Amino acid sequence: MKQSQKLKQRKEIIKSWLFFVASLAFTILLLLIFPDRQTAVLKSSWQIFMEMIVILPAVMLLIGFFAVWVPNEMVVKLLGKTSGIKGIGLSLLFGALPTGPLYIAFPLSAALISKGARVSNIVIFLSAWACIKIPQEMVELQFLGVRFMALRLGLTIIFVIIMGVFIEQIVEPKATQKGKK
Repeated sequence: MKQSQKLKQRKEIIKSWLFFVASLAFTILLLLIFPDRQTAVLKSSWQIFMEMIVILPAVMLLIGFFAVWVPNEMVVKLLGKTSGIKGIGLSLLFGALPTGPLYIAFPLSAALISKGARVSNIVIFLSAWACIKIPQEMVELQFLGVRFMALRLGLTIIFVIIMGVFIEQIVEPKATQKGKK
């Protein structure tokens, strides 16, 4: 069993590197086709790289603390299969509170899934992080009015929940099928 797990990890690493090399080759090809865009692409890439270098180590440290200090039972209770409406509400709240780029939420989501969080709650969390931010709602209220903000927020919440449940129906059966093989 340990051997097959190592083999699986090795395959995942190889796939990641192949994707990286293919992306890099495609980028170089595009830069050769459109040489006038090289400066803008390189400048933008450097800015994103520097942002990630500053943010990601702190995020990884926090994810490490989360993995060690937060018990699996707590995650299962609050966001697991039996969490129901409470899990949906917490997922919406946890996704709407933080500010920052969405790529920060992905390692946290992976940690939550590994601790037993429900797929629908993770989709809701990620979608709330991307679409529902408390500071964003205040700015939206100021510029677009209460009616617009309330309608957009209400519809976003409804469709985020529907999307989470729908994606779980697609992902869960596939995970179950993989487990049976």
